[in-house]
Amino acid sequence: MGAADDLASGRSTFMVEMTETANILHNATEYSLVLMDEIGRGTSTYDGLSLAWACAESLANKIKALTLFATHYFELTQLPEKMEGVANVHLDALEHGDTIAFMHSVQDGAASKSYGLAVAALAGVPKEVIKRARQKLRELESLAPKRGCDPGRRDADVIAGASRRDLPGAGSAGES
Repeated sequence: MGAADDLASGRSTFMVEMTETANILHNATEYSLVLMDEIGRGTSTYDGLSLAWACAESLANKIKALTLFATHYFELTQLPEKMEGVANVHLDALEHGDTIAFMHSVQDGAASKSYGLAVAALAGVPKEVIKRARQKLRELESLAPKRGCDPGRRDADVIAGASRRDLPGAGSAGES
């Protein structure tokens, strides 16, 4: 059961997410402000990534709505290279040893790393689970080159602006 499951209506978290996404894609206009958070998280990685990519493309190219699109799909950081009016931004964070402080300051460019384990620790996940997660993360990252992935491209908290018009400091599509 997911956090947004609608048990009364028999709808899963993913069905609720897709119903809301469909509503946005059918009704948003170039005058809309669209905020999307973690589209595709309720399904398999490739299905989710594909849906998130296609939604971002539609919002940027067809609908042209001013959009903030929060995602952990690092692959979406390629969108500014492929579409006009799209830029990557991220929220700044400061690391202090094993702890992290989120500054809530928007910075240009894609995030350089993931803070998932730090957030899990802040949430109170037991230390032995965090330790094991770090071991598993190193193991998975060591396999990444064998799978054709860039090991420096970790799952990162990225906000890809599907349209950057009217934002302060907005430059051309190739700027970051």
